[in-house]
Amino acid sequence: MELKRNFLPQFNVPDTQFTWLPSTKRDSLLVVGMFTREPFPAQFYRLKNLEVHCNNEQSIQHLALSNNKGPNPPELSFDRLQLTDQECIGLQRRNFGRFVAREAILDEEYWTAAWLRAEAHWESLSYTRHVESYKRKYAEEEFNALKRRCFGQERNSLNCFCIVAIKDDKKVRRTVLNSIVGTLDISIKQFMQGETHPGEIKKLSAVLASQDPFGTHKYAYIANVCVAKFARRQGIATNMLYLATDVSTIAGMKQLFVHVNADNKPAQDLYKKAGFQAVEEAASPTSKDQRILMSMEL
Repeated sequence: MELKRNFLPQFNVPDTQFTWLPSTKRDSLLVVGMFTREPFPAQFYRLKNLEVHCNNEQSIQHLALSNNKGPNPPELSFDRLQLTDQECIGLQRRNFGRFVAREAILDEEYWTAAWLRAEAHWESLSYTRHVESYKRKYAEEEFNALKRRCFGQERNSLNCFCIVAIKDDKKVRRTVLNSIVGTLDISIKQFMQGETHPGEIKKLSAVLASQDPFGTHKYAYIANVCVAKFARRQGIATNMLYLATDVSTIAGMKQLFVHVNADNKPAQDLYKKAGFQAVEEAASPTSKDQRILMSMEL
């Protein structure tokens, strides 16, 4: 994955200057679907422990980062090293091959996940003029939205976790930016009154269906699944999905949903392999939504 100057967000970084020297190989991302926290020991974080890895190097030189004019911008350290295994004790995780999938807990991890999504969103439009500026803006907006979701500041989600796939090289401790190779969101949501699946086309009440027993009208939803191009075909997306099912099961959910573009056959095959099936009731020949809803019983 090529990290350019525009990869760095327009945030304050105190007394530190960096620039990224990109590798000669230009990589992109594959879309397979679509907190400021200090590194306290992981037992302070939200998830339980579960035991459930890419090939890209960059180096650093000087670059002054301009100030962000937004309110209370976070301070991101772009030479921050990835957390050690000891610091991750207590986090829900899944080890596979040379990688590990776990919940993101650092701001730098949220930013890198947001940048991966920006790269994925603009992958097919890489020829567009000023595309790097568009990607940076997209990443900044996604970074802020991601933190709002994970801190429960969005009304349509009861809880949200950002899962990241990380290189797990015991001999080399990489920076956060150089170690994350995949990401997805797993949200705990609640059906609206009258809904039987997410986004069902009905005249819905604006009141959440919370009158029935706890959990009856709740479900888990996966979104924003993407993997760096150089890391494809190594089981990263599949294992992030497996971890998402573990998170959903521990949360007490009985159903897990995901939307996938109707023309994205590889993604549909990926979800089917992981145990998802298309929700026939969600299909509508008159719908303008060119996505397929898939679900898994947990």
